[in-house]
Amino acid sequence: MYFTLSTTMKAGLWMVGAVVSFSIMAIAGRELTGKLDSFEIMLWRSLAGMIIVSGLAWHFNLLQQIKFTDLKLHIIRNISHFFGQTLWYFALTQITLAQLFAFEFTAPLWVALIAPFFLKEKFTKWKLITICLGFSGILIIARPEVGGMSVGMLAAIFCALGFAGSILTTKLLTRHYSVTCILFWLTVIKFILSLICAGIDGDITIPNRAWLHWVALISIGGLTAHFCITTALTLAPASIVAPLEFLRLPLIALIGYLVYAEELSIFVLLGAIMIIGANILNLRRTEVN
Repeated sequence: MYFTLSTTMKAGLWMVGAVVSFSIMAIAGRELTGKLDSFEIMLWRSLAGMIIVSGLAWHFNLLQQIKFTDLKLHIIRNISHFFGQTLWYFALTQITLAQLFAFEFTAPLWVALIAPFFLKEKFTKWKLITICLGFSGILIIARPEVGGMSVGMLAAIFCALGFAGSILTTKLLTRHYSVTCILFWLTVIKFILSLICAGIDGDITIPNRAWLHWVALISIGGLTAHFCITTALTLAPASIVAPLEFLRLPLIALIGYLVYAEELSIFVLLGAIMIIGANILNLRRTEVN
């Protein structure tokens, strides 16, 4: 007798892969603290990603999908993603893993706020409610009345804004280009940007054998995370897939507590619940509309 998984269960398993991949990325980034700066991490991650994407495209005869049109939009998309990812790595060294992931989850709320201006999407009262709910969660986590916004918290918030810009431009690109094309230009443009920023001081650290595996984990984890999410979205609607991604918050909070002795704050928990709730409400209303 054979056991057959439903498409929803398959999507769930792919999302487990994404959750694990993102968590591995965070651990690897934390382990590289003091060894590589944010730009150097991006440089070596982008180089590895470029080799992997190009190699897979060649192996599966997908090179013809790589187009050289709309490069301006690809550049805008990847500058935004580069900005967000670099701040993500910086924030990783400044605040707890749970705080970072919670702030990162505000990216879809930034998209809801900005999309009406760039994609001409309708701005509804429900979007306004979800945005207010989500940003209330930010205030609960940050508690500016206690100690003010730290540099790490500001970096995490602006990192989410960078990811939002990447999401918006990716929506435009997916109308005309394949995932292979988008990932190829993602790795190539980010490699160029990383090389410029990392080498501007004339000193680029080359990973040594003692921590080369952490660089490899960041590179592979980033690619597998996005591949798992994309695959899950082909099997189930976003209203089912996206909430599963939020499982990485309790997982990373537990990892932070067990591995790095990070505090499990009730304020981070409450704020995260509000941010995640706002995202789920936004997804549900989008599906209804």
